[in-house]
Amino acid sequence: MQPVYRRILLKLSGEVLAGEHGHGFDFDTINAVCAAVRDLTENGVQVGLVVGGGNFWRGRSGGSMDRTRADHIGMLATMMNSLALADSLEHLGVPVRVQSAIEMHQIAETYIRNRAVRHLEKGRVVIFGSGTGNPFFSTDTCAALRAAEIKADIILKATNVDGVFDKDPNKFPDAVKYDVVSHTEVLKKNLKVMDATAASLCRDNNIPILVFNLSDPQNIVRAVMGENVGTIVKED
Repeated sequence: MQPVYRRILLKLSGEVLAGEHGHGFDFDTINAVCAAVRDLTENGVQVGLVVGGGNFWRGRSGGSMDRTRADHIGMLATMMNSLALADSLEHLGVPVRVQSAIEMHQIAETYIRNRAVRHLEKGRVVIFGSGTGNPFFSTDTCAALRAAEIKADIILKATNVDGVFDKDPNKFPDAVKYDVVSHTEVLKKNLKVMDATAASLCRDNNIPILVFNLSDPQNIVRAVMGENVGTIVKED
């Protein structure tokens, strides 16, 4: 079976990396995710990766803290996750580069779009850390932005549910799953695929999003191989 996408942007939440612990790193989970990424690269797929920081810090964790400062702490949390993923990938023999939207010369390259594309063309996984480098923007928005910049064929968004539903399936047993839904409908119905800024950016740049369950990390491979996994978000 051949991949149906040549270049992807994989978006992971920070919470995914915590596994069942709920905080910090679960290295069994990290290694399983990275093994799936390795399988993709061995099939010639170019992989960019954005990870959140929620396993260490969320904006609301700051309480009354200044929002800008709280978001800066969140950006640092994404870098910790980026480095952990890079380490796991390297142990699996996968060439990888971490690029940061905030300059951290001692531990990561500074994000440069052309350099990132060159790494991808050479078969290296590129992990985009520090979000967009700006407060008030989520890592979902970072994923949409980087996907547009590197001309990714699709964004793969790994979640804890099987796709996009008309309401929260964890709360409503009668929730209905979409197989395909448009960006416009996602925004109109506030379906929580991504925040509105990220969803609008994907719509305006015609970037499809595949939302799927990461309970089995091999779903990443199945999705890229074109199997019926999750929900596709795209315009008609």
